[in-house]
Amino acid sequence: MRVKITLACTECKQRNYNTMKNKKNSPDRLEMNKYCRFCKKHTLHKETK
Repeated sequence: MRVKITLACTECKQRNYNTMKNKKNSPDRLEMNKYCRFCKKHTLHKETK
C-alpha cells in the first residue's frame, strides 16, 4: 500500500524530494520541513501529484 510521492517547496514551488508513504497510515497530504536548495533555507514542503 506504499506509494511514491513528490514534495514541493511552498515558497518557490520547486519539486525537490521524492519519497514513499503508506496510504493507510497517512491518507491526507504529507507536509514536512525540509531544506530547499533553491531558497537556500528550510521551508515547508507539501505533497504534490
